[in-house]
Amino acid sequence: MRTSVGIVGGGPAGLLLARLLHRAGIDSVVLESRDRSYAERRQRAGILEQATADVLREAGAGARLDREGMVHDGIELRFDGRAHRVDFPSHTEGRRVVVYAQTEVVKDLIALQLADGGPLLFGAEARAVEGADSARPLVRYTHEGRERTLACDYVVGCDGFHGIARGAVPEALRTTYERTYPYSWLGILAEAPPAYDELIYAHSPRGFALASMRSPTVSRLYLQVPNGTDAADWPDGRIWDELDARFALRAEPGRRFVRGPVTQKSVLPMRGWVTEPMRHGRLFLAGDAAHIVPPTGAKGLNLAVADVVVLARALEQWYAHGSPAALDAYSGTCLRRVWRAQHFADSMTTTLHTEPDQSPFETRLQLARLDRIASGGHAAAELAADYTGLPLTTTG
Repeated sequence: MRTSVGIVGGGPAGLLLARLLHRAGIDSVVLESRDRSYAERRQRAGILEQATADVLREAGAGARLDREGMVHDGIELRFDGRAHRVDFPSHTEGRRVVVYAQTEVVKDLIALQLADGGPLLFGAEARAVEGADSARPLVRYTHEGRERTLACDYVVGCDGFHGIARGAVPEALRTTYERTYPYSWLGILAEAPPAYDELIYAHSPRGFALASMRSPTVSRLYLQVPNGTDAADWPDGRIWDELDARFALRAEPGRRFVRGPVTQKSVLPMRGWVTEPMRHGRLFLAGDAAHIVPPTGAKGLNLAVADVVVLARALEQWYAHGSPAALDAYSGTCLRRVWRAQHFADSMTTTLHTEPDQSPFETRLQLARLDRIASGGHAAAELAADYTGLPLTTTG
């Protein structure tokens, strides 16, 4: 096949890029290695920044988001046996976040693409990107048992950390920055109504915990656990008991989570990772193919959306006006936002989690940081601004 933009990866980044290009009159082909059922079941992020939600609405993918998404005006921090709420709108001129699972975003974008977009090929496994530094790059892939090629003007790698796109950037031309944290998250989905109306981030001597949700009847919950933990070592009863202990407040003795069947259970390693640059010739990297943030700051999906918004508008400028300026600025524009998000996610992570060999002095420093946020003022405003997301910019 031949197309203007070949997109490797049918996750939210690749699908949204295809949708934005379609609305700009630019043809594309999306190659997704998994089948549709798998793509629509992948459990990932669930918190959309204000700008992310706005982009989805503008792309025509906002109907179910507005109907089923849960708008949140703040988060609660729990530490030292007490609770403090950070109100977003009062610190950010009205910005909010929306709880709407990535699986639902993907379903919405797939439906739109199949209805009126360009080709979306499931079970199309990309094998290589060739000629990225030429005027005619191509993607070699297998589909329905046959070896095929997709010739493009541009290739966009939205295929995640383990995909093939990043490897098409010569190793000598890219630099990788990485931090691995000495703990992981045990995450569960439970058929139980959320115990709280908003997200709760808990600092505890027993370790970090997060209470989130996917719907009014489904809870998404996390516990800090040691690296190498086997989820099978955590039976349901142990998980619920530990959640009750880590969220305990002096003002609410005896309060417990509403318990229900645990339908999914997994262990998520914590890491921060960035590769630079995010462009090589006519190959562009977006989303997890270029960067991973620890999930404490809820930035992964939102950064991917920001990447493809920048890229879609840059491609539109190129095809409409022949101007390469925005394409040339793509990597620098995106990386400024990426590193701001890495800083925020790292700050949230190191402030709320307990290191395996943490000293009492370090714990007191964490509590001092949290108390500073609870006192309001600049620290609370900065957290609210970073959490709800920076405005989307398409230039450096």
